Amino acid sequence: MVNEPKSYKKSFKVKASEIDALNHVNNVVYLQWVNDISEKHWEVLSNEDLNKKYFWVVVRHEIDYVGQAFLDDKITVKTFIGESKGVKSIRHVEIFKGESLLVKVKSTWCLIDAKTFKPTRINEEVLSVLN
Repeated sequence: MVNEPKSYKKSFKVKASEIDALNHVNNVVYLQWVNDISEKHWEVLSNEDLNKKYFWVVVRHEIDYVGQAFLDDKITVKTFIGESKGVKSIRHVEIFKGESLLVKVKSTWCLIDAKTFKPTRINEEVLSVLN
């Protein structure tokens, strides 16, 4: 049996402030949702001790926009961790309207030592909460 990755999801309605001149959700808003769900998922997975030692910074986003969302649409954002090795971890985010995929994102995050502010290898302590 294959282990399922630890995932996290959140649902909400599109607000007027998230709509652009084309009357749909602005692409930058999708990216904000990616950042928000990523931070929240780490908050759920981690603990105070880890947060004192480390933090994550994004180094790359690969985004496929395949659909549109509009005012008052119910959105579900889902995330899970992919491969984590060296100093980097891959995070996957999918944004849905109902069953329809709107946006698919693969982000690369780098683990940073909170004291030195330099990249640090993902050790067993961090890996154990990601897997």
